[in-house]
Amino acid sequence: MLSAIIDSGGLSEGARILNKSQPSVSRSVTMLEKRLGSRLFEKGKRPLRPTELCQTLAAQGRLVEAASSAAQTAVEQYSGGKAGTARIAGAPVFMDGVIANMMASFQAAYPDVTINQTYGYFDELSEQLGVGNIDLAICPVRPSEVPSHLNFKPILRGRNVIACAPSHPLARQSAVKLNDIATYPWIAPPAGSPLYADLKAALDSIGITDFRVSFTGGSLASIFNVMAGSNSLTVLPYSVVFMQRAANTITALPVKLEHPERELGLLWHVDRPVRPAVRRFQKFLVSEFAGLAHRIDERGREDVWRR
Repeated sequence: MLSAIIDSGGLSEGARILNKSQPSVSRSVTMLEKRLGSRLFEKGKRPLRPTELCQTLAAQGRLVEAASSAAQTAVEQYSGGKAGTARIAGAPVFMDGVIANMMASFQAAYPDVTINQTYGYFDELSEQLGVGNIDLAICPVRPSEVPSHLNFKPILRGRNVIACAPSHPLARQSAVKLNDIATYPWIAPPAGSPLYADLKAALDSIGITDFRVSFTGGSLASIFNVMAGSNSLTVLPYSVVFMQRAANTITALPVKLEHPERELGLLWHVDRPVRPAVRRFQKFLVSEFAGLAHRIDERGREDVWRR
């Protein structure tokens, strides 16, 4: 109150800032002076002239007002999902190949949201959600296999492609024969991962049952590096290949594969409250993937599965 009076230049002006009447503010000043046993404004001076004690208290009042304003801003930021923490986990290939770019865009827009990211596959992620170690999981899953304690929001249907380096001999061909594919070595995802099963199923679907694996396991970055220095092929989600098109590190061969029954989706616990920052990140991902799905449909129709 004292800082408002001093900074605005008078009782009436201070009352307007405080959204109070002038008599009410005047009574409050009188009551405070009685409580302190000391004057706050020099007697008979116009305009009001604050005493030394009044100046000291007004300085503290400004700190109180600033702290109150900062607290209100913090509450509004947190409640609006613009500040806080989101614990995210997902399948490594998707997290590194697709989600990482989206997280960068999200944090550019909401720098006060801290994202703690880890990796995992469906069974492990389901368990981590169940015990509350993570807030949101992003992984491919068959909707029928989602346990009852989890919500599932599909964001991208499964589509796999045969991928290779842009310098690969097959990448320069307008048409690729299955016999040509069978002669090259393969990079296999980590054993036990859904993508490893996809590799075997995809090759089975095009009649390749006997193939040579030259490299297995490793991160997405290591797969890209091995591809760049060899003529190896692999099977990857088309979304991962699509997101790398600007970097020109990987390309997809125009061979139509049987797509997996799984869908990439968001998983979170049914009974556990979703914090505002997590909810905002969920909405952001849903929006980003809606745009990505449309672009993939347009590009993939021409480049890969050619409906």
